[in-house]
Amino acid sequence: MTTEVTIALAQENFLVGDTYGNTEKIITLARQQCQSGVDLIVFPELAITGYPPEDLLLRPSFIRQVKRCIEKLCAEIEGIELVVGAPRLDAVTGRLFNSAYWIRNGVVEAVYDKKDLPNYAVFDEKRYFSEGQDSCVVELKGHNFALLICEDIWQQQPAAEAKEAGADSLLVLNASPFHRHKNRQRHHELDQRIKETGCNIFYLNMVGGQDELVFDGASTVINKQCEVIARAHSFTNEVLPIKLHNGGLSSTASIPGERDDLAEIYQALVTGVKDYVEKNGFKGVLIGLSGGVDSALTLAIAADAVGAKRTRAVMMPSRYTAQMSYDDAEKEADILGVQYQVISIEAPFNAFLDTLDEPLLKGTEPDATEENIQARCRGIMLMAISNKTGYMVLTTGNKSEMAVGYATLYGDMSGGFAPLKDISKTLVYDLCRYRNSLSEVIPERVLTRPPSAELAPDQLDQDSLPPYEVIDAILEMSVEQDMPVADIVEQGYDLATVERIIGMVQRNEYKRRQAAPGVRITRRAFGRDRRYPITSGYRR
Repeated sequence: MTTEVTIALAQENFLVGDTYGNTEKIITLARQQCQSGVDLIVFPELAITGYPPEDLLLRPSFIRQVKRCIEKLCAEIEGIELVVGAPRLDAVTGRLFNSAYWIRNGVVEAVYDKKDLPNYAVFDEKRYFSEGQDSCVVELKGHNFALLICEDIWQQQPAAEAKEAGADSLLVLNASPFHRHKNRQRHHELDQRIKETGCNIFYLNMVGGQDELVFDGASTVINKQCEVIARAHSFTNEVLPIKLHNGGLSSTASIPGERDDLAEIYQALVTGVKDYVEKNGFKGVLIGLSGGVDSALTLAIAADAVGAKRTRAVMMPSRYTAQMSYDDAEKEADILGVQYQVISIEAPFNAFLDTLDEPLLKGTEPDATEENIQARCRGIMLMAISNKTGYMVLTTGNKSEMAVGYATLYGDMSGGFAPLKDISKTLVYDLCRYRNSLSEVIPERVLTRPPSAELAPDQLDQDSLPPYEVIDAILEMSVEQDMPVADIVEQGYDLATVERIIGMVQRNEYKRRQAAPGVRITRRAFGRDRRYPITSGYRR
């Protein structure tokens, strides 16, 4: 006989490595939900360790901490059942599993070990975990719940096996990182599993930023008719309540509308910056403001992430800086209400030129050497201010520039985090206009003037690069889709231009290897997502 069950999905933000802090958060939320009459509270994949814990999993002391945390949950939680993700070390075989623990009345009622371990894109779970073999179905008030973990639900077999084991609902614990358009893919796969199994699905995802990854939450409950019963807001800590009864599923939570694509990306960037700053204990952020579009967007993201009072902007003009750049940078800082200073680089630039004149520069024509010295003067300035204030430098370069090497090592690449690292130049403009639709923080002239590094007289990006619309289209096909040159040319692009862009990408891997981490928003970001050798004889 079945009776009504109240379930709470705890969409939460956990700190990697902070096993004891994460456990205290779990205990607090469980007690709160117990007081509200909830029967079962569910937490995401590897909630106790945070995701991904990476090589912390190789430390025996870390695994012992996890074991103590499970014991603490058993000892301190009463009156409510609990499902939580954590690593499990098999004492007999010595193998480590990515597991879900079901805790009931002070003991571990059941444990499920993740069957499908992702080993692609940003995932490398087979480095750490062994594959589980058995399904796990737990009965609660006449309802049969199967436990699954993330990748298990994206494959057909684990859900089918859970159904065969007697499940009528699937509780799916996830640490599913955000990328553009990912929710479409998730909903398609969840609907497929429901059609295959006839089970309700409780899809729970974590939220928050962890280095390059951002988790968007968007936890969703879908009934056997593929109807969405409840959905949590994206990028927000939220506890989603659901009732399961004879008549099906119901929830008192309203179903939020789906966000626009640009709104999702912008919120991912804000979340990534906020959590990187907060979780690493920085006082605030520091940005070199140029009057250009990239630094303007970075400033807006920073102010939205950590607040104007914790955001500093420094304009560092040279002899090549246009008056409009001065004016626009000051206006951006004034609109957002951030701390703002102007520090000229003329004195250090001249000092470097004078010092290098006799041994190296004398009699030579100006080239990228002098341009890079200016960028490095600015990098030194920013890092000095960072050292004195404890504010972390945000770099302002975008994915298009990083792809083709249009950036200076130890210059504009200096900094701790790169919000726009996975944002193409054309997407930068789209995001600026999106942010201005909320409140105008970026002057229109910044969006209409031709891009320029302002490191030489009358310099424009288009003097040395193809149009960004062309660059970005080629990069998306080559970097994100791995399309061959011939296929890209068939899309209407000039062979010489395609070969030039791809060649620049290959030659500049050494720069990207030294770049700051940044928020991942595409299927293939530079960093842990795309791992190419620096030294290579490969030519496409």
